[in-house]
Amino acid sequence: MQESTFNELADLALRNSGQHFAPTKSYLMDARLSNISRRESFATLDDLVQCLKARPNPRFEQEVAAALTSKKTSFFAERETIEQIVTHALPQRLKLSKSGILRIWCAGTSTGQEAWSLAMRIREDVGSPLASAQIEIIGSDLSTDCVETAKRGVYGHFDVQKGLSIHRLMTNFNRHDNGEWEIKDDLRETVFFRRQNLLNPASDLGGFDVILCSNIISSLAKPAKRQVLETLSKQMLPDAYLFFGPDESIEGLSSSIKPSRDMRGAFIRTSSDSATAAA
Repeated sequence: MQESTFNELADLALRNSGQHFAPTKSYLMDARLSNISRRESFATLDDLVQCLKARPNPRFEQEVAAALTSKKTSFFAERETIEQIVTHALPQRLKLSKSGILRIWCAGTSTGQEAWSLAMRIREDVGSPLASAQIEIIGSDLSTDCVETAKRGVYGHFDVQKGLSIHRLMTNFNRHDNGEWEIKDDLRETVFFRRQNLLNPASDLGGFDVILCSNIISSLAKPAKRQVLETLSKQMLPDAYLFFGPDESIEGLSSSIKPSRDMRGAFIRTSSDSATAAA
């Protein structure tokens, strides 16, 4: 890959998703754009960039930018965070709810495993107060392909082997004749997916009781980190909780959120002005 090609792709990723690529990570570009290169018959990424420059196409540019984002995910990848949300955050929010409705946003959910994992775990709490609550889960991602995969809820045997016990697999999936596994209809009723760029306002999504944004912040340039945190914080209802990946730090990046004193690993808003508007 020519240096100019790397620079063009790195700039494209920064503009469209806020993602930062160091020169040492050029191999990730090759790997993540391989499907598009094969589909469009580009011999190299140099050819792909030349096409982008010769025939500007905003839709194709967005597709390339989305393909450059990490798709790494698996069922129950953030097991401790999911337990914290189900056993502590949601019951606490339910106590404060006058409607019995709870809303969760899985921001940057890739192909949906994170959102489906939350839905499975919530449904397992049969005897808890959550059983009587109306819980809605929204999963979003920059990639249209990822969103469509999440909506289908169909996964290969390799995917379901990562993180799912046999009991959870048999309880929540139907097996197709070709060996693939599909989410059962009764679980689908509480989970919805849509495309969303976290650099853009998300006011049309409404307010949320819990937001989970795992392993997104760490890959972004600092200005993009600030913008994403602003987007997320504006969608938090008063006293709502925000969770990140266990190894992610947001120290010094936002004055809108701060660590929660009563919820380990969670963040809350420093004020409720924007959250009230979001509600």
